[in-house]
Amino acid sequence: MVEKIIIIVLFGLAWGSFLNVVIFRLPLGMSLMRPASSCPQCKTKIKFYDNIPIFSYVFLRGKCRTCGTEIPFSYFLVEILTPLSFLLIYQKYSMSFFFIASCLFASAMIVLGFIDFYHQILPDEITLPGLVLALVYAPFRSDLSLTQALIGAVVGAGFLLFIYGAYYFLRKKEGLGMGDVTMMLLIGAYLGWQLTFFTLILASFVGAIVGVLFILFQKKDLQYSLPFGTFLAPAAYFSLLWGEQIIQVYLGLFRTP
Repeated sequence: MVEKIIIIVLFGLAWGSFLNVVIFRLPLGMSLMRPASSCPQCKTKIKFYDNIPIFSYVFLRGKCRTCGTEIPFSYFLVEILTPLSFLLIYQKYSMSFFFIASCLFASAMIVLGFIDFYHQILPDEITLPGLVLALVYAPFRSDLSLTQALIGAVVGAGFLLFIYGAYYFLRKKEGLGMGDVTMMLLIGAYLGWQLTFFTLILASFVGAIVGVLFILFQKKDLQYSLPFGTFLAPAAYFSLLWGEQIIQVYLGLFRTP
């Protein structure tokens, strides 16, 4: 077991470093493979010993060795979140094909959450292939059928489409982006309709709290928009691990003794 944990952590660290490349380059339309990583400010190529996940950031104190430009803290955060998310999935589901699929799902949520935070976009290059993979995988699952995956996708995307249309009808402008809708297609196809609905409730609740805090302490007005994908991503991951238990506890409150 210890050996498996070590392998998961090491792979998660390396994979998290790759996810940082995706998060930085994909919105800019850059290749994910070339050129080699370099400082965005001074263009100096990053040496291998300055590209060790987590440790290099700490050793360099979050700055470029050459020009001293600060490295975004999100790089460090992604490299921590990735192996941690993999470990929690392993603890929940042990080593299985579902573990691998869920790690890919978690990776997509990390990438989408951070890209939406920085760029307010949710790239189809992540959501649409993720949707296809979720649907292809569904018939081989014991907990979810292809029909249930399709229903989950329709419920998730349909709910946001309804909100999108209602807001546009009332305010004559967009309140959500279509990227949120395609992201919910992916989430719904992987989680099923119940956990998808739970994800929407959780993301909306946390988003509303954060929005109120921004209004109160950052002096934003009611027109200020938050990147909803940044809330959907952790909510979907939370639902994957603990949503079923929370739903069962909630439904148990209404059962007669």
